[in-house]
Amino acid sequence: MQLRQLLTELPPYARDYFRAAEQKTSAKTRVSYAYDLLVFFRFLIEKNPELSSKGINGITLGDIDLLTSGDIEEYQEYLKYYEAENGEQKNGAPSIARKMSSLRSFLDYFYKKEMLTKNVAMQVDMPKLHEKAIIRLEPDEVAIMLDNIENYENRLTGKKKDFFMKTKIRDIAIITLFLGTGIRVSECVGLDITDINFRENSIRIVRKGGNESILYFGDEVEKALLDYIEGPRAMMAMKAVPGEENTLFFSLQKKRISVHAVENLVEKYAKEFVPHKKITPHKLRSTFGTNLYQETGDIYLVADVLGHSDVGTTKKHYAAIKDQNRRKAALAIRLREDK
Repeated sequence: MQLRQLLTELPPYARDYFRAAEQKTSAKTRVSYAYDLLVFFRFLIEKNPELSSKGINGITLGDIDLLTSGDIEEYQEYLKYYEAENGEQKNGAPSIARKMSSLRSFLDYFYKKEMLTKNVAMQVDMPKLHEKAIIRLEPDEVAIMLDNIENYENRLTGKKKDFFMKTKIRDIAIITLFLGTGIRVSECVGLDITDINFRENSIRIVRKGGNESILYFGDEVEKALLDYIEGPRAMMAMKAVPGEENTLFFSLQKKRISVHAVENLVEKYAKEFVPHKKITPHKLRSTFGTNLYQETGDIYLVADVLGHSDVGTTKKHYAAIKDQNRRKAALAIRLREDK
């Protein structure tokens, strides 16, 4: 419904692009593309007097075919700061790169269909992205976090304690699942009870783009899931909102837990028990990827388990090994002989 509303604001031919993109992208991705393209078309009517009178819906592919690389460079500059309906917007290199990627994909569709003579966005370099240090939990921090959640009620009183006890077993199951499988938060909240197979200790997930995949889990994940499924989840399922009976992870409203709620609970526990690091579900996924690489040394296995289509994306998990080597290098240097 969100995408349909956005499409009414875009030129009519945009529907063809999104119809084709449906086969290989998630609904969330397509909505993001639509927002990005709206920014581009608003830029065109704001900065080009000849197009401003047409409005977004009146801009044709012929108009786009007249754009030059200079126009796209101006668009990149525009993205750094512009006024939008919801106030001023500022974009750093990662956000500009994503919006440029959306535009490239959009124009490439019509170029391949021979409805454009060129993909002008391909003539402009993408912003340079600087590699950031990978934030993850060290093995001792994983243990600290899980141990403290298991005993958190001892530090609480009153309503806070009552609320925690209602969600404790579920929250432990969710965090253990992240750390033990590297599952994405969207994949986690999308799980149904029928996706769990305890005979094989596996879960069936739907990856980005709609492809199904099987992940396997160990004994610790098995125990955490069984504690939740045989306990709180069994009670919630009996009182579930109609249509939500097969949901795996319930909210206290007896319906499927949201991505936002899972992000909040992970950040809440991390802030309490590992306050020096900003930990999110994605950081727990990075923790799993790093640990798996350290144990196996197989970057292709890590890529497969994490569901990366490009092994280059996975190489960021080398960060842990690099950090360890840097520490060893520091210890190897002696500035003075021991006295």
